[in-house]
Amino acid sequence: MTSTSDDAPRPPVPVPPGDLATTHPSAGADAATVAPALLGGRAFVLAPFTPATWRAVSQAVVGWVWLLAAGIVALTMIPTSVALVPALGVGVPLLVGSLVVARWFARAEIGRLALQTGARVPPADPRPAARPGWWPAFVAPLRDARAWTATAYAALGAVTSSVVFVLVVALGGAGLAGILVPVYGVGPVLHDALGWPDALLTAALVVVGVVALWLAALAAQGGSLLHVRMARGLLGRTRAAEEIAAAERARAQAEVRTAHVEATRTQVVGAADDERRRIERDLHDGAQQRLVALGVELGAARRRSAADPEAAAVALEHAHREVQETLAELRDLVRGIHPAVLTDRGLDAALSALAARTPLPVTVDAPDDDALAACGAAAQAAAYFVVAEALTNVAKHAGATSARVQVRCADGRLRLVVHDDGRGGAAASPGSGLDGLRSRIAALDGTFDLVSPAGAGTTLTVEVPCAS
Repeated sequence: MTSTSDDAPRPPVPVPPGDLATTHPSAGADAATVAPALLGGRAFVLAPFTPATWRAVSQAVVGWVWLLAAGIVALTMIPTSVALVPALGVGVPLLVGSLVVARWFARAEIGRLALQTGARVPPADPRPAARPGWWPAFVAPLRDARAWTATAYAALGAVTSSVVFVLVVALGGAGLAGILVPVYGVGPVLHDALGWPDALLTAALVVVGVVALWLAALAAQGGSLLHVRMARGLLGRTRAAEEIAAAERARAQAEVRTAHVEATRTQVVGAADDERRRIERDLHDGAQQRLVALGVELGAARRRSAADPEAAAVALEHAHREVQETLAELRDLVRGIHPAVLTDRGLDAALSALAARTPLPVTVDAPDDDALAACGAAAQAAAYFVVAEALTNVAKHAGATSARVQVRCADGRLRLVVHDDGRGGAAASPGSGLDGLRSRIAALDGTFDLVSPAGAGTTLTVEVPCAS
């Protein structure tokens, strides 16, 4: 079982902010994904043989058919709809429908580019209606700037995809024709026109064919990059919209954080009151009663000192033992508030002292004091009390034969794992010591995870920020 399934408040899950470098990458970043040959290097030299080229050729062929059809529709429907608007508004429904279809086209085109090129373009959100009602909802597409730019993309894409397709087919066909000259021969036309020897002419045509094939690969990759950049500019979410979305995510995170702080503050205040009452009770029932008894004992010894020295000596011996036991009890009480060994010798020594007092073998695996120095006093104190409570439970209830404590400090967080081989079945039930520790950890923005299946031991994992 895991204590995190309880209804206790949990630390907020971080909401990642909008990363504009990911959602709106530069042309160079897109080129690295779509057209690496344009960046030079090995990909430039081996352009005809790289997978990016074959993806680009596929994009050029499919894109030409798809965008030519979409462009023809856009160039037909939008002007027709606008022209029919004065005719008693007949063109308004047709224009609205065309813009709705343009929205669908935009999402389909973004999906096609992602599938064929690997470039991810965040789709723009439709513009909502200005106010409630069927008419504002009906005409909302007319106010949607991204629907209009989608039609512009379709019209422009019909031209660019046609140019790219022609270049790729022409250069690729010429390249293959030149490379295959040794197979089918030069022919009399070129031989008579240039007057070169057949061997020289064949070699020249092969070289021209290789260059043409290489240029076809560059044209294909460049065409893919062009359409990806067009999609980002005309179909995808704008940079302003992304910044607004990032601000909304940050606001939501702040609200969750505020709710978490309020919940943990209530828990900490309650835990502090409980701790104060526990200290008062321990002092009243323990040290205070012992001191009262000690005063009575010393008074009796004083009265007997003259008449019965032996009885007075016995009373003083008893009083001496009471003083020692009271001091030990006060030391235990103070250790529960803040252990002196933690302040004087550090977390490693404090955990080793806890392990030494535990009546079963405990292995402590902790980094040196220099590594732990980066963690704040509050984080180290929390780790100490977690280990103290965990080892106390192990000794009293787990029926374990050994336990292990592991401490790590990395990435600005202190991670603590306590494991035993006992009977399991532990739970951080309300009011228990583990529940108090969970509140302490939550107040430090840490995580508290208790896994204790029956018969399989218990593992307690705690992480707190080192800056706590």
